[in-house]
Amino acid sequence: MGAQDETLAFLRAALAREQGEQAEVIETHISVVLMAGDRAWKLKRAVKLPYLDFSTPGLRLAAARTELALNRRTAPELYLGLRRVARGPDGGLRFGDDGPLVDVVVEMRRFDQEMLFDRLARRDALTRPMLTDLARALARFHAGAEVARGADGADSIGAVLDLNARALRESGLVPQAEADAQAARFRAAHARLAPLLDARARAGKIRRCHGDLNLRNICLHDGAPTPFDCLEFDERLATIDVLYDLAFLLMDLWRHGRRAGANWVFNRYLDAADETDGLPLAPFFMAMRAAIRAHVAATQAREHAERRAEALVYHRLADDLLVDHPPRLVAVGGLSGSGKSTLAATLAPDIGPPPGARILASDRLRKARAGVAAETRLPAESYTPQASQAVYAALNDETARVLATGYAVVADAVFARPDERAAVAATARRAGAAFAGLWLDVAHPVLRARVAARRADASDATVEVVDKQAGYDLGALDWPRLAAGADDLAARARAALGLTS
Repeated sequence: MGAQDETLAFLRAALAREQGEQAEVIETHISVVLMAGDRAWKLKRAVKLPYLDFSTPGLRLAAARTELALNRRTAPELYLGLRRVARGPDGGLRFGDDGPLVDVVVEMRRFDQEMLFDRLARRDALTRPMLTDLARALARFHAGAEVARGADGADSIGAVLDLNARALRESGLVPQAEADAQAARFRAAHARLAPLLDARARAGKIRRCHGDLNLRNICLHDGAPTPFDCLEFDERLATIDVLYDLAFLLMDLWRHGRRAGANWVFNRYLDAADETDGLPLAPFFMAMRAAIRAHVAATQAREHAERRAEALVYHRLADDLLVDHPPRLVAVGGLSGSGKSTLAATLAPDIGPPPGARILASDRLRKARAGVAAETRLPAESYTPQASQAVYAALNDETARVLATGYAVVADAVFARPDERAAVAATARRAGAAFAGLWLDVAHPVLRARVAARRADASDATVEVVDKQAGYDLGALDWPRLAAGADDLAARARAALGLTS
């Protein structure tokens, strides 16, 4: 630490006295975090870099104040306050508001490091309820984030692409021809998306976001997903399109092999925030995030050779994320309890561009129209024939809206009536999108048992509903019929759709 050795020694001793144990220390290139007991103190290094300046006590104090204020937006229970380190009359260091300022620490509530989302992802311990809560929390955060008035859309993204291209070439990670080819793909995508980027800027979608929303910066605290450690030192880098903020999380989940998790977060976020217009940006923004991680890891590989393999993974991921996918609609039908929603969630990551298809489920649309959470049970009047007809109309309208953006959809509904199946197929035809329907067959006793076992589900179907549906006349059914109780259902569904992954 050099000039901050005295500060660090003081903090170690003070934390040990307060918590009754020696501090554990985590160091990065811009900070040192000391942890003991139920507290963590974050000290900013006295460094000056091209993108930040912490070289004086005053600058570190200002940065700490900004860090505290910004992180309290998403993690108020973790960010407790600041501790000012001052020079006392005896020449020693002490905490207090009087005396010459020497340093400052951000005081945080310590949490279990095993509850970091990157570690949970490695253990395959990220559950759907966790991811649902996270997606909804991010939608609320973005809705309340400060709007950047007069912000650039396409121009600011173009500047990032220029930086990425230059950094990749200078890193020496790949041959120049390969670096140039990726830059050209990014530029072509940027030219195609520029009007949309500008339109979203005008619509107030560029806001003061988290900026560094990767899995390492989210923890499970008191049972709630909690984003922390936002990008606080450069307002410009964190004032971005809300979907660009979300894209870091989606890309990180995708890289960790948690594709279903990425698609689930994406869909739950879109349930809570109407960002349908921005769907074409999702894979592009994910590719940008991967490209940034590629050149950062490549730069670090100069001192840590093991990072080169990681950099190449990110570089190739960026290429994969830039591949075009035509619009497609897949409808999954079947009686209540047949497993439509489970199959839809299984298939969606492999349909359309990453992070996979938009899943439009009649059950969730019905709840959204009623203004309640998907898990809230609705009264019987919400299930009259007229109400259900309106839900199917809304499903087709929203499907058409998504397909019009060039994105893919998985429509999840009973589709018991021939006219309902015909209507969803016609929606795809009008949009010029490929269409496929799947019908799930399940024995009646199995349907009854599955529905009876449901808890906190988007579907309100009861055993009585299942018994009523058993008498439905399905009419002519020309969709492939799949036995939904078989172990290889997902594989057979993928084969029926021509999916290779």
